[in-house]
Amino acid sequence: MTPPQRQRRTPGPDGPVAPASDSAPAKEGELRNPERLFVIGGEGGGERADIDLVTLIVARADPPVSATPEQAALLRLCAAPLSTAELSAYLGLPFSVVTVLLTDLLAKELVQARAPIVRQKVADRNLLEAVMHGLQKL
Repeated sequence: MTPPQRQRRTPGPDGPVAPASDSAPAKEGELRNPERLFVIGGEGGGERADIDLVTLIVARADPPVSATPEQAALLRLCAAPLSTAELSAYLGLPFSVVTVLLTDLLAKELVQARAPIVRQKVADRNLLEAVMHGLQKL
């Protein structure tokens, strides 16, 4: 799945808006516009959903008209289950901002959060014996 493609635009000397590629590129880990994260995530003062990096997110509905561009992108990406780490990487947003966006979407019941499958520490002996006998018959 490919991430949504957007071209960021910033004010430039030639006119009111110029493509961001004309400006110096941001270094790794350095935010170009930290105010944007506050605008995307909102105040974030409320409760956050219990989401970690491996929580799988699945969309339950199409993006509503009232959704922000970031929420709509999240819903489009989550047509198939994706982890929050993948969503963060695809959108180019910090995990904390994605968590705030997902909390809003979970409250509106537009997405569903699924815990990853936890494997047993010790395998079932009967299952291992059945596999072993099946392999011996081959």
